[in-house]
Amino acid sequence: MSGTQMKLILTQEVSGLGAPGDVVEVAGGYGRNYLVPRGYAMRWTRGGEKQIELIKRARAAREIRSAEDAKDTAKRLGELRVRLTTRAGSGGRLFGSVSTSDIAAAVKKAGGPELDRRKIEIGNPIKTVGAHQVSVRLHPEVSTTLEVEVVAS
Repeated sequence: MSGTQMKLILTQEVSGLGAPGDVVEVAGGYGRNYLVPRGYAMRWTRGGEKQIELIKRARAAREIRSAEDAKDTAKRLGELRVRLTTRAGSGGRLFGSVSTSDIAAAVKKAGGPELDRRKIEIGNPIKTVGAHQVSVRLHPEVSTTLEVEVVAS
């Protein structure tokens, strides 16, 4: 029994499938039982094609605005002094390592913006006290480096 294909217009970002306004073909069951009921997509129609243009224009405007917002946020992050207090043993080795959630909480505590932990990238695991550089991906075109000072409690 072969599954029927279904043509849909995405209304939201769907990982591995596409962005809002994209026309995609998916298995009928996936579309009927998951994408459409959850509001991620709508059935494709000729009239829907007109809506695609509106969705894409709105997305473009939002991305431009968010790129500007991301640059402002990057500037704010660059001015922050982020300190993270954690338990450490002799020689400054931490018990465990610092997570992206810990960093996001420390940024907020330092008076910075609320960051999504998934946007924070730690190159090498942070397992010692001292200053560490982490990368924050604020927007597809905007990344910044944040210095996090880890101190023993």
